[in-house]
Amino acid sequence: QVQLVESGGGLVKAGGSLSLSCGASGHTAKIAAMGWFRQVPGAEREFVATVTWYTGYTYYADSVEGRFTISKINANYTMYLQMSDLKVEDTAVYFCNVDISGYQFWGQGTQVTVSS
Repeated sequence: QVQLVESGGGLVKAGGSLSLSCGASGHTAKIAAMGWFRQVPGAEREFVATVTWYTGYTYYADSVEGRFTISKINANYTMYLQMSDLKVEDTAVYFCNVDISGYQFWGQGTQVTVSS
């Protein structure tokens, strides 16, 4: 089992910036990748960004490419999402995700609200 604890998020005006972090604990030795997803009420959870744990490759949804940056610190199993030039449509609950040998684990989610 892996436990994920997210922090960050909150309320920001359009054009502003926010940072999210996610710390993993438990059986972390076989982490393959960590990432962020987001969800708005009534919609499916959607992919935002991911980083492969040992090679550091990053992938982004087209909607956030160039505005969001995902990063990690392997030593303390922590991942970050730096969000810039935020748009109203970025408003959602953001979930931390970890892939361990094909199994998916999720954080509890943190709210990001972007006002116009």
